[in-house]
Parts: sequence; structure tokens; C-alpha cells
Amino acid sequence: MALFRELNLSDEVLDSLEEMGFESATAIQMEAIPIALSGQDLIGQAQTGTGKTVAFSIPVVEAVDTTQHNVQALILTPTRELCIQVAEEIAKVGAKKGVRVLAVYGGHEIQRQIRALKNQPSVIVATPGRLMDHMNRRTVNMQHVGMVVLDEADEMLDMGFIEDIETILSACPPQRQTLLFSATIKPGVQKLAKKFMRDFTVVSIKAQDIMVPTIEQAYYEVHESHKLDVLTRLLDIQNPELAIVFGRTRRRVDELSNALQTRGYLAEGLHGDLNQRQRDSVMSKFRDGSLEVLVATDVAARGIDISGVTHVYNFDIPQDVDSYVHRIGRTGRAGKTGIASTFVTPREIEHLRQIERATKRQIERRPVPTVIEAKYSKQKVAMERLLNNSNLDNLGGFRGLAEELLEQQDSISLVASAIQLLTVNTTEVPIELTPEQPIRVKKPTYRDNKGDRHRKSLRPNGGGRGARR
Repeated sequence: MALFRELNLSDEVLDSLEEMGFESATAIQMEAIPIALSGQDLIGQAQTGTGKTVAFSIPVVEAVDTTQHNVQALILTPTRELCIQVAEEIAKVGAKKGVRVLAVYGGHEIQRQIRALKNQPSVIVATPGRLMDHMNRRTVNMQHVGMVVLDEADEMLDMGFIEDIETILSACPPQRQTLLFSATIKPGVQKLAKKFMRDFTVVSIKAQDIMVPTIEQAYYEVHESHKLDVLTRLLDIQNPELAIVFGRTRRRVDELSNALQTRGYLAEGLHGDLNQRQRDSVMSKFRDGSLEVLVATDVAARGIDISGVTHVYNFDIPQDVDSYVHRIGRTGRAGKTGIASTFVTPREIEHLRQIERATKRQIERRPVPTVIEAKYSKQKVAMERLLNNSNLDNLGGFRGLAEELLEQQDSISLVASAIQLLTVNTTEVPIELTPEQPIRVKKPTYRDNKGDRHRKSLRPNGGGRGARR
């Protein structure tokens, strides 16, 4: 990886990146930033978790002239959550330069946004629908926009924003620079690029390039009815700071989050049936650490970018390779380490092999943890907490009490009692979850010269003639 200092960035941006703890550039950042800084239009194909937000935040901040009081850059995002996160990231990158950023999204009081827009922020991060509202009200001026970024373009098109996006792009100055970032380059994305971008360069970071060494990948072969027990034992053994557990359906998320709460874990669910206030409440708790485990569906987790996620658990194996890459990319960010664990039923092993072939990465099989291992781990965590606390300098007021206790009881019994009290109380309360059907590999069919249908063996890369790619 290249260092950010090798990318010809301003001192203000370098200072901000250093304060954010960033030093080395990821693959998408290394490829995209120099092109974007040159003023050329760009398509960046990269999955979530590759550092693409910083890849466009840096050129946006570098392009802003803080002496001018007008909107100079516009970033469009598919969801409210991503809008807020991108705005926060750009604000951090532009902090030393004094770049003013405003997030504009639905579900937020529009009059407050109108007042904020009158202050002429340098950068607007917006969802297409709410920005269209402001355009119709004539409360936003885009005459001076010199750069437009379409983030998660494929997601915006899938959500039906194509007409809004075309209207917004048409309202921006034609001589602007356009950056488009997308996990996949679908026909709709290609059509949009050809219509609104000029002489663009394509930078593509493939799925296998995302499997960085900082993400430790493992799988556990486990029957459907035993998944909950295995998950809670892993939570006890690995003791994650922040963890995301992925379930396949909304029903699964509800049942699993309730089951974890019943067993004593700080967990809540996130899926499409929650209203915006409920979603915001869950995400706020997860960000500030008062919630340890977030249980989510793939759709609900789109656009979530939380730093500090140490563990990802695929309670249900994802449907396809893109979903797998998207899920595990939630951890191991910014050069930090992360652990991704996948639960696989015996009938899903071949599906796992397809993921391995597509990502060109072997996923390590690990033995299912036992109750005894989980219990010992909880006690060990309690012991480490006790040791760490004993090194603090503010224990003076407690030493007299400690001496008094030692006169009544021996030291080993007292320490054992302290460890017992500090040990997190979680139990394997019998809970039965509604089972999900296993994902089965469907081999493609073909007809021989007699017209008979046959199953065709899959090629090593998981494809094969006639297979869906």
C-alpha cells in the first residue's frame, strides 16, 4: 500500500488524515485519488469496506475553495444512513481546511435544512428524493457545483432513483467533474455514465482484492438447530467489542435478536420493517457502544459504515459472493484486524466452496466451541478486567477496605469471589428459532444432441457455460 503522503495532498488534508488514524491508502484510494485530483471523470468499482468514501472525500475536499461562499460539490447517496456517514467522513477529512458540509435527507425537518442551506455550505451530501424537494422549492443553488459524486450508484438505480438522478445531473453545470462509485457496473450504471460523464476512466477493484489479510475468515459446520448455541459460545469466547450478526430474513433477525437478549446479550435487530426513528435509535446505540451486537439483514445493513466492528457472524450463509464480500467488509477497516465467521449446514458446504472459488481465498474450518470453553473464556475476561483495574492509580480509597476484608477472609477466596462477580452472566436458555431452508447449489443444465437435459458440472471458478454469473 502507498502512503497518503505519496499522493501529493495538501498539508491540511494530510493532517486531518493523520488525526483520523489513516496513513496507508487502500487499493481503490491509491488508484482513484490521483485520477480524481487531475480533474478527470472517474468510475470506481469497489465493494463496501474498501475505503471508497475516503477515495472521493479527499478529491472533494481538495477541490473546495473555502473563500467562496457557495455549494461547490454534491454527493448523492441511496440511504439516509449513508448520507449521514459520508457527510461525517468528509467533515473529518476537511476539518483542518475548514470545509463546511451539510447532510440533506428525508425524515428530517425540511425547514431546518432550508435555514442551513442559506449559509451556503461548500459540500452537500444528499439523498436524491430530498434534494429534489429542495430543487422544486428553489432552496438550493447548484450553479457553482464543480464536482458531483454518485455513491453506491447501483443501489440508487435499484431503488428507483434514476429519474431523480438524471434531473439533478442535468441541473448541474455541464463542465463539472463527475465521479461515480458502484459495487457493480450494471447496464443502468453504464447508460448513466455514457449520458452524463466525459472521457471517464474506470478503476475496478475485484472481489478477491478485497479479501485483505486483516480479515480473518473461518467457518463452522453446524446443524440449523444448534446455530444459536454456537453463536453465543463464540460471543463469550471471542468477546467482541462490536459485532454484526447477519440473518437472511426479517423474521430471523427479530427472533435472533430477541433470543440473544433473553440469553443476556446487549443485542438489537435492524431490518426494513423498522421505521426511521427505530432505525436511528438502534444505530445510535451501536455507534456509542451501548449495544454490543447488531443483528441485521443484508438490505438493512446497506450503507452502514461503523468503525470499530471487530467481528462479523454470518448466522445464515449469504446468497451470493457479492453479499459475502459486503458482509465481511464491515470489519477489518482502516488497516485494523477483524474476524468473519460463517455458519454452514452440511447441505450448504458446496455453496461455501463456490464462495471460496470466486474470492480465491480458502476459508478455514474450525471446530464448534464447547460450553466449557465458553465458560472458561468468560472467567478469563473477568480476570483480565480485575488485573487491569488493579493497575489504576485511584485505588487509594479502597485499600483500607481491602485490608479489612483480608482480616476476615483469605486472599484467594476474595479474588475468586471478585472474578465470580465480574463474570458476565449469560446462559444457554433453551430457545427454538424458526428454521431457514438451506441454500443449495443448482448446477446448470444443457441439452445434448438428442434433446435430453443433463446437469453440467460446475467449473472450478463456480461458473460453467450457461451458469448465471
